[in-house]
Amino acid sequence: MSVTVKPVRIPDFLEKKRRGERIAVLTAYDATMARLIDRAGVDAILVGDSLGMVVMGHETTLEVTMDVMVHHTRSVANGTRHAAVIADMPFLSYQTSVADAVRNAGRLLGEGHAAAVKLEGGRAMVETVARLVDVGIPVMGHIGMTPQSVHRLGGHQKLGMSEAERLLEEAKLLERAGVFSIVLEQIPSEAAAAITKAVRVPTIGIGAGPDCDGQVLVSYDALGLFDEFVPPFVKHYAKLGEEVVRAAAEYAAEVRDGRFPK
Repeated sequence: MSVTVKPVRIPDFLEKKRRGERIAVLTAYDATMARLIDRAGVDAILVGDSLGMVVMGHETTLEVTMDVMVHHTRSVANGTRHAAVIADMPFLSYQTSVADAVRNAGRLLGEGHAAAVKLEGGRAMVETVARLVDVGIPVMGHIGMTPQSVHRLGGHQKLGMSEAERLLEEAKLLERAGVFSIVLEQIPSEAAAAITKAVRVPTIGIGAGPDCDGQVLVSYDALGLFDEFVPPFVKHYAKLGEEVVRAAAEYAAEVRDGRFPK
């Protein structure tokens, strides 16, 4: 007998905040990892432009293109049955004009089969968010340390309390524009708590303390697969990278001394 898996829908995010239920989000970039993470029961899978670093080997996310994001989003969607699939809009796919943003977000939903998109920025993105929502594209906001602004910010560093008032204002602007949730990245926990209390949409923290409505981590970080740069807020739930090295070394040794295959 087949078991019906109830998918997480975008309106469920607001309901979860209303009921006080925490939201668990992880990234994935391919169907196999998505299938495993989905089976674990997370609420959403983010196809992050972090793939530029953990999959493609770049130093930043800026090299990721729309074609790359569509390709990986479709792969993740193919492996997902329960979690909501949310796709990052890559650098310059939405900042150039509202029309470009609509066209590119439409590709991520139409070709990539995402349920929603995520874009970085606060006040400057209000018009873009509002237009995307108007045409039926759900949008997750993202404020705080925004990786696509890494050069302007001077690196991947945490913001201070001096930015708290601006961040609160931007969160309220994004809420009014129609986002269904907001990622808060690397901001003080006090600021994140204030924003979470002030807005009706759920906040999803990453390096923003325990008081957000949910949390997101890069799966390669959480599972110990990526060791080039690990943010200080990451918790390793496994050390799969070490296990991969061990298994590959064992395989190579058995091939070389004739023990595999038998």
